[in-house]
This record gives sequence, structure tokens and C-alpha cells, in this order.
Amino acid sequence: MSETHAARARVVGVIGGMGPMATADLLAKITLATPVDTEQDHLRVLVDSNPQIPDRNRAILGNGESPAMALAETARGLQRSGADFLVMACNTAHAFAGAIRAAISIPFVSMIDEACDACVRTQPNAIRVGLLASPGCLSAGIYQRALTRRGRQAVVLPEPLLAEFAALLYRIKTTGPSDDARIGMKTLADALVAAGADVLIAACTEVPLVLQASDTGRPLIDATENLAQRCVQYARGNELFPATY
Repeated sequence: MSETHAARARVVGVIGGMGPMATADLLAKITLATPVDTEQDHLRVLVDSNPQIPDRNRAILGNGESPAMALAETARGLQRSGADFLVMACNTAHAFAGAIRAAISIPFVSMIDEACDACVRTQPNAIRVGLLASPGCLSAGIYQRALTRRGRQAVVLPEPLLAEFAALLYRIKTTGPSDDARIGMKTLADALVAAGADVLIAACTEVPLVLQASDTGRPLIDATENLAQRCVQYARGNELFPATY
């Protein structure tokens, strides 16, 4: 990529910190997804990794403070700092995407819509989509609605497996990946396959920290990796920004 083209690339803004390891994973995947000839060909990425944003799951389930104000302020700060478009390294926080879009005048690219589009694009015959997603994300229905618009059906974990997923999610957030976490996540993925899922979506940014496609009996869409790839396309102007759903 020429220096002129690199200089013209749009600046990516990342609303992060939910949690920090998941944000680092997105940044690494953006770097790996960017074809370059020199270091200077990489994208400029502005990141606000703010773990103090209130817990999204607790807010959605009625047990905690809403993160909407903090997310909106983070979005405004990234725009003021020079971001040309924003993404967010947290699936569940997309339940508050309206507050983000209302706070900015630049595009906000939805991880949820991009993951569901990737599911349709790469697995056109897969109708039943297993969601490895947090209780708050599922309660908000953001993935279910996005899949329904695309003619797909969501397959979700039942209780008490969803409670097991939530406990595993918070353990990864605080202590990081481990062999036990990998085994636990694979067991939950297997449960979705047993329930009839044709394809799985890693619909929580902690999931790909411990689960790979080779661990599952079905194709796995890594929402984080897919978003990273889409960031490159939008930043370099290879594709138009998607319409807001």
C-alpha cells in the first residue's frame, strides 16, 4: 500500500474496556487483518479502553446502572480526537447503540449486524444459529432480531447452562484464559450443536479468547475477528458503510 493511500485511510475509533483483554484481542485482529508492505501502512486506531463503564448485563437485567451515558461520552471523545468511524469491542453493549449514535455525527459500525451478515455470507445454508452470548445480550434480543431480519433462527443456551456461561464469562474477564475456561466454553458450544445449531457465533468478546473453530463441531463466526476485517475494509474505503438497521 502506498504512503498516499495509507495517509488517506479513515481513522478507526474503538469503544473498549469491556473487558480490556477483549479490546486487546480486537486490536490484534485489526493489525493481523491489515495487508501491509511497511509498518506505516497499518491503520491509525484510537482506543478508549474504559473498564469503569457500568456493567452491561446488570443494567439490562435491571440490577445496575445504565452504561448509556458513559458509552455516549466515550463516543464523543473518540470523535473529537479524530476518529472517522466507531466500533465497539463488546457485543452486549450494543443494546445501548442508540445512545452512541445519538451522540456522534460519524458512522457507528455494529458488531452484531456485521456478524450476522458474515453468517449469511459464509454459511448461506445455515438456518439455525447458535449464540454464545451473555444473558444480558440475549435478554436485549439484539442478535435474535438481527438474525430474524435475515431469515435465520437463534438457538440459545437454556438455564442453567446460561448461568454457567455467565460465570465463565466473568472468570475470563478477571483471571484471563485458562484450560478450564477452554473446556467449559467447548462444553457450552457442544450444547448448542446438540440443540440443532447449524453454525455458531462467538457473540461475546470473551468467547474467542478461549474458543477456536477447531474446538466446535460446526462453523464458528468470531464476531471480533469479523469486525476487525470489516474495519479494514471501511477504513481503506473498499466498501461503503452499512445502512443503520
